[in-house]
Amino acid sequence: MTPPHHPPAVLTGIGVGPGDPELLTLKAARLLGEADLVFVPVLDRLAADPDTPAGRAETTVRAHVPADRLRRLPFALDDRGGVTARRERAWDAAAEAVVAVVDSGARSVAFATIGDPNVYSTFGYLADGVRARRPGVEVRTVPGITAMQDLAARAGVPLCEGREPLTLLPATAGLTPVADALAGPGTVVVYKGWRRHPDLVDELRRQGRLAGAVLGRSLGLPGERIGPVDAAAADLPYLSTLLVPARRDGRGGKL
Repeated sequence: MTPPHHPPAVLTGIGVGPGDPELLTLKAARLLGEADLVFVPVLDRLAADPDTPAGRAETTVRAHVPADRLRRLPFALDDRGGVTARRERAWDAAAEAVVAVVDSGARSVAFATIGDPNVYSTFGYLADGVRARRPGVEVRTVPGITAMQDLAARAGVPLCEGREPLTLLPATAGLTPVADALAGPGTVVVYKGWRRHPDLVDELRRQGRLAGAVLGRSLGLPGERIGPVDAAAADLPYLSTLLVPARRDGRGGKL
Protein backbone atom coordinates (compact mmCIF):
# COMPACT_ATOMS: atom_id res chain seq x y z
CA MET A 1 0.00 0.00 0.00
CA THR A 2 1.31 3.42 -0.93
CA PRO A 3 1.65 5.64 2.13
CA PRO A 4 -0.51 8.78 2.07
CA HIS A 5 1.14 11.86 0.66
CA HIS A 6 1.32 14.83 3.00
CA PRO A 7 1.94 18.29 1.56
CA PRO A 8 5.05 20.00 2.88
CA ALA A 9 4.64 22.12 5.97
CA VAL A 10 4.67 25.87 5.35
CA LEU A 11 6.02 28.52 7.70
CA THR A 12 4.74 31.96 6.76
CA GLY A 13 6.02 35.22 8.18
CA ILE A 14 3.08 37.59 8.10
CA GLY A 15 3.46 41.34 8.41
CA VAL A 16 0.66 42.75 10.55
CA GLY A 17 1.47 46.46 10.33
CA PRO A 18 2.70 48.86 13.00
CA GLY A 19 -0.17 48.49 15.48
CA ASP A 20 -3.60 49.26 14.04
CA PRO A 21 -5.49 45.94 13.53
CA GLU A 22 -7.19 47.45 10.47
CA LEU A 23 -3.87 47.77 8.66
CA LEU A 24 -3.68 44.08 7.79
CA THR A 25 -3.90 43.15 4.16
CA LEU A 26 -6.72 40.85 3.08
CA LYS A 27 -4.15 38.14 2.36
CA ALA A 28 -2.61 38.47 5.82
CA ALA A 29 -6.01 38.22 7.51
CA ARG A 30 -6.94 35.18 5.43
CA LEU A 31 -3.72 33.28 6.10
CA LEU A 32 -3.84 34.05 9.81
CA GLY A 33 -7.35 32.64 9.85
CA GLU A 34 -6.30 29.50 7.96
CA ALA A 35 -3.12 28.72 9.93
CA ASP A 36 -3.06 25.69 12.23
CA LEU A 37 -1.13 27.79 14.74
CA VAL A 38 0.01 31.42 14.88
CA PHE A 39 3.19 32.28 16.78
CA VAL A 40 3.79 35.77 18.15
CA PRO A 41 7.00 37.16 19.66
CA VAL A 42 7.32 37.96 23.35
CA LEU A 43 10.23 39.22 25.42
CA ASP A 44 12.07 36.18 26.79
CA ARG A 45 12.60 37.48 30.32
CA LEU A 46 8.85 38.07 30.67
CA ALA A 47 7.61 34.97 28.86
CA ALA A 48 7.14 32.87 32.01
CA ASP A 49 4.69 35.40 33.47
CA PRO A 50 1.15 34.71 32.18
CA ASP A 51 0.21 38.29 33.06
CA THR A 52 2.75 39.75 30.65
CA PRO A 53 0.87 42.19 28.40
CA ALA A 54 0.55 41.31 24.74
CA GLY A 55 3.10 42.84 22.40
CA ARG A 56 2.24 44.79 19.27
CA ALA A 57 2.01 41.78 16.97
CA GLU A 58 -0.06 39.77 19.44
CA THR A 59 -2.43 42.67 20.10
CA THR A 60 -3.05 43.03 16.38
CA VAL A 61 -3.48 39.31 15.75
CA ARG A 62 -5.95 38.89 18.59
CA ALA A 63 -8.45 40.87 16.54
CA HIS A 64 -8.31 38.16 13.87
CA VAL A 65 -7.32 34.85 15.51
CA PRO A 66 -8.89 32.95 18.45
CA ALA A 67 -6.71 32.71 21.56
CA ASP A 68 -6.50 28.90 21.34
CA ARG A 69 -4.56 29.17 18.06
CA LEU A 70 -2.04 31.69 19.38
CA ARG A 71 1.26 30.78 20.98
CA ARG A 72 4.02 33.07 22.26
CA LEU A 73 7.62 32.58 21.17
CA PRO A 74 10.25 34.13 23.47
CA PHE A 75 13.01 36.22 21.89
CA ALA A 76 15.74 38.43 23.37
CA LEU A 77 14.01 41.49 21.95
CA ASP A 78 15.75 43.96 24.26
CA ASP A 79 19.27 42.57 23.86
CA ARG A 80 21.47 45.28 22.34
CA GLY A 81 24.72 43.31 22.47
CA GLY A 82 24.69 41.79 18.98
CA VAL A 83 24.76 38.00 18.62
CA THR A 84 24.89 37.19 22.32
CA ALA A 85 24.51 33.77 23.92
CA ARG A 86 21.12 34.85 25.24
CA ARG A 87 19.96 35.85 21.78
CA GLU A 88 21.21 32.61 20.18
CA ARG A 89 19.49 30.51 22.85
CA ALA A 90 16.23 32.28 22.12
CA TRP A 91 16.60 31.80 18.37
CA ASP A 92 17.34 28.09 18.81
CA ALA A 93 14.48 27.54 21.25
CA ALA A 94 12.04 29.34 18.96
CA ALA A 95 13.07 27.23 15.97
CA GLU A 96 12.72 24.06 18.03
CA ALA A 97 9.21 25.09 19.10
CA VAL A 98 8.14 25.57 15.48
CA VAL A 99 9.76 22.29 14.44
CA ALA A 100 7.92 20.46 17.24
CA VAL A 101 4.59 21.76 15.95
CA VAL A 102 5.45 20.73 12.39
CA ASP A 103 6.59 17.27 13.51
CA SER A 104 3.30 16.83 15.36
CA GLY A 105 1.38 17.32 12.11
CA ALA A 106 0.80 21.03 11.59
CA ARG A 107 0.94 21.91 7.90
CA SER A 108 0.39 25.65 8.07
CA VAL A 109 2.26 27.65 10.71
CA ALA A 110 2.34 31.43 10.82
CA PHE A 111 4.57 33.90 12.60
CA ALA A 112 3.10 37.36 13.04
CA THR A 113 5.56 40.23 12.97
CA ILE A 114 4.99 43.95 13.26
CA GLY A 115 5.51 45.89 10.06
CA ASP A 116 6.90 43.73 7.27
CA PRO A 117 8.66 40.36 7.73
CA ASN A 118 11.47 41.44 5.41
CA VAL A 119 12.20 44.78 7.08
CA TYR A 120 14.20 44.55 10.34
CA SER A 121 12.12 41.58 11.46
CA THR A 122 12.82 38.73 13.86
CA PHE A 123 11.23 36.38 11.35
CA GLY A 124 14.40 35.97 9.28
CA TYR A 125 16.29 34.50 12.24
CA LEU A 126 13.42 32.14 13.01
CA ALA A 127 13.19 31.02 9.39
CA ASP A 128 16.94 30.30 9.25
CA GLY A 129 16.67 28.11 12.35
CA VAL A 130 13.71 26.15 11.02
CA ARG A 131 15.34 25.63 7.61
CA ALA A 132 18.48 24.29 9.27
CA ARG A 133 16.48 21.73 11.23
CA ARG A 134 13.81 20.84 8.67
CA PRO A 135 14.93 21.73 5.12
CA GLY A 136 11.65 20.40 3.78
CA VAL A 137 9.63 23.16 5.43
CA GLU A 138 8.62 25.77 2.87
CA VAL A 139 9.16 29.35 4.03
CA ARG A 140 7.02 32.17 2.71
CA THR A 141 6.39 35.80 3.64
CA VAL A 142 3.42 38.12 3.32
CA PRO A 143 4.31 41.82 3.16
CA GLY A 144 2.90 44.21 5.70
CA ILE A 145 2.46 47.94 6.04
CA THR A 146 5.52 49.49 7.64
CA ALA A 147 5.69 52.14 10.35
CA MET A 148 7.18 54.63 7.90
CA GLN A 149 4.21 54.20 5.55
CA ASP A 150 1.73 54.61 8.38
CA LEU A 151 3.52 57.67 9.76
CA ALA A 152 3.73 59.28 6.30
CA ALA A 153 0.01 58.72 5.78
CA ARG A 154 -0.95 60.02 9.21
CA ALA A 155 1.32 63.07 8.93
CA GLY A 156 0.35 63.86 5.34
CA VAL A 157 3.97 63.74 4.18
CA PRO A 158 4.86 61.95 0.90
CA LEU A 159 7.79 59.60 1.39
CA CYS A 160 9.34 60.23 -2.02
CA GLU A 161 8.55 62.06 -5.23
CA GLY A 162 10.07 62.10 -8.69
CA ARG A 163 13.79 61.31 -8.54
CA GLU A 164 14.09 61.51 -4.75
CA PRO A 165 15.78 58.62 -2.97
CA LEU A 166 14.34 57.14 0.21
CA THR A 167 16.72 55.99 2.93
CA LEU A 168 15.62 53.78 5.82
CA LEU A 169 18.06 52.95 8.61
CA PRO A 170 18.11 52.10 12.31
CA ALA A 171 19.56 54.54 14.83
CA THR A 172 21.30 51.54 16.36
CA ALA A 173 23.71 51.64 13.39
CA GLY A 174 25.19 54.84 14.81
CA LEU A 175 24.98 58.53 13.98
CA THR A 176 27.38 58.57 11.01
CA PRO A 177 25.10 56.69 8.56
CA VAL A 178 22.20 58.92 9.59
CA ALA A 179 24.28 62.07 9.09
CA ASP A 180 25.40 60.87 5.66
CA ALA A 181 21.79 60.20 4.64
CA LEU A 182 20.62 63.58 5.91
CA ALA A 183 23.30 65.27 3.81
CA GLY A 184 21.68 63.81 0.70
CA PRO A 185 18.67 65.05 -1.27
CA GLY A 186 16.01 62.55 -0.26
CA THR A 187 13.71 61.54 2.55
CA VAL A 188 15.31 59.85 5.54
CA VAL A 189 13.48 57.52 7.93
CA VAL A 190 15.11 56.43 11.17
CA TYR A 191 13.81 53.55 13.26
CA LYS A 192 14.66 52.72 16.88
CA GLY A 193 15.71 56.27 17.82
CA TRP A 194 15.11 55.76 21.52
CA ARG A 195 18.32 56.53 23.47
CA ARG A 196 19.97 58.24 20.50
CA HIS A 197 17.15 60.74 20.07
CA PRO A 198 18.98 63.82 21.45
CA ASP A 199 21.92 63.17 19.11
CA LEU A 200 19.53 62.75 16.18
CA VAL A 201 17.86 66.07 17.00
CA ASP A 202 21.25 67.80 17.18
CA GLU A 203 22.17 66.40 13.77
CA LEU A 204 18.85 67.46 12.25
CA ARG A 205 19.39 70.97 13.58
CA ARG A 206 23.01 71.06 12.36
CA GLN A 207 21.98 70.10 8.83
CA GLY A 208 18.95 72.39 8.76
CA ARG A 209 16.46 69.55 8.53
CA LEU A 210 14.63 69.84 11.83
CA ALA A 211 11.74 71.88 10.44
CA GLY A 212 9.19 69.55 8.88
CA ALA A 213 10.57 66.41 10.53
CA VAL A 214 7.93 64.21 12.14
CA LEU A 215 8.20 61.78 15.07
CA GLY A 216 5.80 58.88 15.58
CA ARG A 217 5.51 56.95 18.85
CA SER A 218 3.41 53.83 19.50
CA LEU A 219 1.66 54.07 16.15
CA GLY A 220 -1.81 52.53 16.17
CA LEU A 221 -1.70 51.82 19.90
CA PRO A 222 -3.14 53.55 22.96
CA GLY A 223 -0.95 56.49 23.83
CA GLU A 224 0.32 57.06 20.30
CA ARG A 225 1.84 60.45 19.55
CA ILE A 226 2.57 61.99 16.17
CA GLY A 227 4.06 65.45 15.85
CA PRO A 228 7.07 67.69 15.33
CA VAL A 229 10.48 66.59 16.53
CA ASP A 230 11.91 68.10 19.70
CA ALA A 231 14.71 67.18 22.04
CA ALA A 232 12.38 66.47 24.98
CA ALA A 233 11.55 62.82 24.40
CA ALA A 234 12.42 61.08 27.64
CA ASP A 235 9.48 58.71 27.19
CA LEU A 236 10.42 57.75 23.65
CA PRO A 237 9.81 54.02 23.07
CA TYR A 238 12.35 51.79 21.38
CA LEU A 239 10.04 51.29 18.41
CA SER A 240 9.76 54.92 17.36
CA THR A 241 9.86 56.33 13.83
CA LEU A 242 11.53 59.55 12.71
CA LEU A 243 10.54 60.86 9.28
CA VAL A 244 12.62 63.62 7.68
CA PRO A 245 11.07 64.72 4.37
CA ALA A 246 13.18 65.57 1.36
CA ARG A 247 13.89 69.22 0.65
CA ARG A 248 11.22 70.28 -1.84
CA ASP A 249 11.01 73.58 -3.73
CA GLY A 250 7.58 73.16 -5.24
CA ARG A 251 5.20 70.84 -7.04
CA GLY A 252 7.05 68.56 -9.45
CA GLY A 253 10.42 70.02 -8.54
CA LYS A 254 12.08 66.59 -8.46
CA LEU A 255 10.63 65.23 -11.71
